[in-house]
Amino acid sequence: MEYGFTIAAYAVAAVLFILSLGGLSNQESAKRAVWYGIAGMAIAVLATLIGPGQGLGVVSIVLIAMGAAVGYQLATKVQMTQMPELVAIMHSLVGLAAVFVGFNADIMINNMESLFAANALALGAVAADGYSAVGLPKEIYDGLSSFGQLIAKKTSVEINILKVELVLGIWIGAVTFTGSVIAYGKLAGRVDSSATKLPGGHLLNAGAAGLSLLFAIMYLGGSGSWTLVLLTLLALFIGYHLIMGIGGADMPVVVSMLNSYSGWAAAAIGFSLGNDLLIVVGALVGSSGAILSYIMCKAMNRSFVSVILGGFGGPAGEQMAVEGEQVAIEADGVAQALNEADSVIIIPGYGMAVAQAQQGVAELVRKLRAKGKNVRFAIHPVAGRLPGHMNVLLAEAKVPYDIVMEMDEINEDFPDTDVAIVIGSNDIVNPAAQDDPNSPIAGMPVLECWKAKQVFVSKRGQGTGYSGIENPLFFKDNTRMFYGDAKASLDKLLPMID
Repeated sequence: MEYGFTIAAYAVAAVLFILSLGGLSNQESAKRAVWYGIAGMAIAVLATLIGPGQGLGVVSIVLIAMGAAVGYQLATKVQMTQMPELVAIMHSLVGLAAVFVGFNADIMINNMESLFAANALALGAVAADGYSAVGLPKEIYDGLSSFGQLIAKKTSVEINILKVELVLGIWIGAVTFTGSVIAYGKLAGRVDSSATKLPGGHLLNAGAAGLSLLFAIMYLGGSGSWTLVLLTLLALFIGYHLIMGIGGADMPVVVSMLNSYSGWAAAAIGFSLGNDLLIVVGALVGSSGAILSYIMCKAMNRSFVSVILGGFGGPAGEQMAVEGEQVAIEADGVAQALNEADSVIIIPGYGMAVAQAQQGVAELVRKLRAKGKNVRFAIHPVAGRLPGHMNVLLAEAKVPYDIVMEMDEINEDFPDTDVAIVIGSNDIVNPAAQDDPNSPIAGMPVLECWKAKQVFVSKRGQGTGYSGIENPLFFKDNTRMFYGDAKASLDKLLPMID
């Protein structure tokens, strides 16, 4: 009966997780989708706590309460600009959990082998009294933990399968852990965002992967747990070196890719623990993250394999020199152009998030639309440092969903647009992607805002931004630089919109 309840609860939770993922594909259903996910997780945790094999209930509740307290503090204090690095560091915890569970499974397997040897019983024998603990005396079997009992029931073939699962879980988890820590460092500005590789580059990654495979084979052949330790160290290095080799322009893909890795690590944990829901949820997260990474790579005209291998290949040669100068403009000049314009397209980027200027942008939109102007937003697939980053910010500011357009929907409209306003964006509006074959972002689809009649770029200064790539847009004849903090600039501009 207990098993029936747990299976039913896990099935309901799995359905809720699927509904949650499906709902996140649309802004209008996203809030409801989040609640589906919360309900699914609550059911899953409750079923695990009261289902068969439960143990240390008080400790589990205390740990859940502690985790909830930490989560609440993070949710209330972390700014939207810090969400990408928060997501990255959360992925690292999933990877670390997979490593711990894998080593715990290895320790338990060794303990069971010693226990069977001590009792001089053949693995796979069936006890005379009919209980299912393959050959262990009942008093010993009953004294085992729920995980120990799970291992004790397995045949030699099932133990070998479990070893394969824990090897994969540890390797994927270790790669995810260090990769996510480095991604966090890059996103938080604590690690250089440029692509950096050690001497030997990809040969080091290939060598480490080859040695990992060798140690995995040795472990499965019975060489001992020391091979598992060396495999873990190699995987930790691979995660570090892979993400260090990926530049800032590709970091949104990296976050999505690490999300996928964490999902597969969770699935591996599920196999090791014999938890069906973890397997399903891990597969959902892993596959959806991989699909999203592929879609984003396609949107950036990047090779998916290249990105996940740490930026393999890429353009070579000297980049085109940028000629001209950046021409500044004050708030009154921008206001005059907006008051005279009939159509306006706003392109938000990470700079808007940093300045927390989304409310000012939303107010600007309300004022312009009240005057009958056609105002829309153009969202690049990798705007910001997290998939959907700009959409979340605009939804938070209560910008109508129907004027938030994806790149493919709006790119052809720039030639007929009077004013394009770029707020804190760089790479996604960089014409070098089309004009310079040696640019690090060569071939990446971009928002062609320079085709508008006038372009105003709200930017803090003359720097090259997160990815370190110079942008010829800033030097074009129809571009004017509206320097200053985006929020402060909008505060100056808003009273001038009559």
